[in-house]
Amino acid sequence: MRKKIKEKSNETGTAQESKSYPVEWLRVESLDIEAQGVAHKADGKVVFIDGALPQELVSANVNDKKDNWEKATLSEIKRESSQRVTPHCPHFGLHAGACGGCKMQHLHISAQVAVKQRALEDALWHLGKVKAQSVLRPIEGPAWGYRYRARISVKFVRKKGERGEVLIGFHERKSRYVADMHICPVLPVHVSDLLMPLRELIKGMDAKETIPQLEVAVGDAVVAMVLRHMEALSADDMDRLRDFAKRYPYVQWWLQPKGVDSVHVMDGDKGNVSTLSYALPQFGITMPFKPTEFTQVNPHINQVLVSRALRLLGVQKKERVIDWFCGLGNFTLPLATQAKEVLGVEGSEELVARARQNDLFNQSIFMKNMAVYGKNAAYSAIKFVVRNLFEITGSVLAEDGIAEKWLMDPPREGAYALVKALVELVSQKNTPTIENPSSVVKTWQPPKRIVYVSCNPATLARDAGVLVNEAGYTCTAAGVVNMFPHTAHVESIAVFELV
Repeated sequence: MRKKIKEKSNETGTAQESKSYPVEWLRVESLDIEAQGVAHKADGKVVFIDGALPQELVSANVNDKKDNWEKATLSEIKRESSQRVTPHCPHFGLHAGACGGCKMQHLHISAQVAVKQRALEDALWHLGKVKAQSVLRPIEGPAWGYRYRARISVKFVRKKGERGEVLIGFHERKSRYVADMHICPVLPVHVSDLLMPLRELIKGMDAKETIPQLEVAVGDAVVAMVLRHMEALSADDMDRLRDFAKRYPYVQWWLQPKGVDSVHVMDGDKGNVSTLSYALPQFGITMPFKPTEFTQVNPHINQVLVSRALRLLGVQKKERVIDWFCGLGNFTLPLATQAKEVLGVEGSEELVARARQNDLFNQSIFMKNMAVYGKNAAYSAIKFVVRNLFEITGSVLAEDGIAEKWLMDPPREGAYALVKALVELVSQKNTPTIENPSSVVKTWQPPKRIVYVSCNPATLARDAGVLVNEAGYTCTAAGVVNMFPHTAHVESIAVFELV
């Protein structure tokens, strides 16, 4: 366990001041995106220190050495940062068995956001040679109880205790072992409170040694729990699950005997199954989903993100909009309340099928509302298309027609093929020497504005570089979205205008 020597914080610690301390002490200069303090030794070698914060004076135990850098773990603090806070979770820290789910609980939440904003700006400039004209105000929400989706490991440890013990939680820090978790403050309270009862439930099951995982998806009224089981569940185990659901009526069991395609709701053939869904109340939209389908982890932030994205896009009633990587329609359906026409494009056939179902579901709601509110409850036509957007070409893009605005929400891999296809079409239109361009290419026009929602600043920066340096766009604004407080994950949003 690290030791702390009390000393009044001095955030302006100078190089001269640091020289007055023993050479083994390190002055932390900054924090990298993995929440490691960055310091330099006297010989100039970089040291990445787990647990250290900027402006702290520390000592550390080195656990990995290379020619140009070292990795270390904080062992003692001489001067503490004013941004250091007491972690809210007893399982967070550098101690043996600490949970690895969070990385920044020791850093004040506003400082976490600042670190992520800096990471976004650095990535845009160093990787894409792009500088946003303005910085958007960060999107922030609750720091605790925000994680409505989680994949939690399960492990029966026969040698633990007299009769063995079941562990349920995230992996330990820098380990494949399951952390011994009793609570998890980033989960909703009513889900965190289930961790110990779930341990007792699975410990009493016949299949306790062949249950490796529990996936949690929280809706507005239902907590879906997908139980991965490697062997068929006995009748007694099924009854144990039913009894648990009676004790906690908001729990809905789903079973996964094999791959993802095998996931099904338990006792679904008996009817009266509550619908797992979330709402976007500002747009009058309700989104049903299966627990294995992608939805945003943080519903509080998602509501603000959708509103911000559509406001930045500035859709007019006469305009056509394309929603790339549309998923189950998280942005597409709200867009239908503002645009003349919306095209949603997604690579997953399953998600497109869900998006179409959600579209029909919300159409029926809006039809009823129109009888009451008239045109104020308008909902425009949506067309959904299944397409591999990682292999899209300019000719295929042209076939999708003209849209005044684009919204892009790709996975971590980004949207490189899509932005390169855009460049291809822009180049063809601007190069008169190209012989016999198709009539579609002749009439095609690039979008005037693009709003790009990203979960990876590196691929956003790469794609932004293409849009700005090759396609003729300007990055007018960019900012971070703190979708995952206390983690190193950086979600962001950027706006591009055609020059």
